[in-house]
Amino acid sequence: MTASATPDLPAEGIFAIDGVECRQTPFFLNSPHSGDFFPSAFLARSQLPLATLRRASDLFVDDLLAPAPEALGIPLMRALFPRSFLDLNREPFELDPRLIAGPLPVDANTRSLRVAGGLGTVPRVIGDQIEIYAGKISLEEALGRIEHIYIPYHMRLHRELAARHAQHGRVVLVDVHSMPSQSFPRPTRPMPDIVLGDRFGASCAQPLVDEAERLARQLGFRVERNQPYAGGYITEHYGRPMLGWHALQIEINRALYMDETSLTPHAGFAALSDALIALLGKLYAFEAFEIRNSPLQFSQKAAE
Repeated sequence: MTASATPDLPAEGIFAIDGVECRQTPFFLNSPHSGDFFPSAFLARSQLPLATLRRASDLFVDDLLAPAPEALGIPLMRALFPRSFLDLNREPFELDPRLIAGPLPVDANTRSLRVAGGLGTVPRVIGDQIEIYAGKISLEEALGRIEHIYIPYHMRLHRELAARHAQHGRVVLVDVHSMPSQSFPRPTRPMPDIVLGDRFGASCAQPLVDEAERLARQLGFRVERNQPYAGGYITEHYGRPMLGWHALQIEINRALYMDETSLTPHAGFAALSDALIALLGKLYAFEAFEIRNSPLQFSQKAAE
């Protein structure tokens, strides 16, 4: 790997974890798409202006969750790079042959639906199929982003989750994203305020998701489950509820907290942040999903 394949790095590194020392709770927050550091080489290579590239990000989601470490003792991990540069919510090698020049590694997943849509680990498009680049990029460049950003991010995320699982017997990853207020194929139907994604029951204990939905509705949110977002790679990969690893994705309607044209927070930002912190606090207090109630625990006791 040559130096040219190494992306520009912000002074803070590739991610930050606020409240990392908090271990009294099995909960852990993750914001993988809110990063707003655009490497200069990426901006030079892209054919799109910065404002357009920023529209692909989950802007300000990390700011909405920022009170959680101090108020609730729940850590928050946040990516500093944008998803248009590298998508942490993909498999490590979902590589797009329409973007990357030359032969791809034999273990690359080139046939996933996400790659077909141009939304692989290194995205080819943003939004409504808007091409990021005028041409192809090298395999070396793509692998450099994966080596220097993707792999360290997921290694650290896994380590933090494993440490909490070891301490509490369970861990709950809440992976938070934002969504446009209007999205195809629902042009005439308004998007919900919140979409809870649990991979259709595969990534998180149902009582915990039920409680999250109940609490969100109690706070006045319009809620749907798994439609149109069921959870991406992070939810799928880290969600192993039978083993005490629970992963729940939360998608937030951007119209609740920001002007989607100017890309700036609006007057509803503070109220939404307060509501999300209240929801997380009540969810943390909810104990019906504890490991002693899991099917795995019952089967272990029966075998003793």
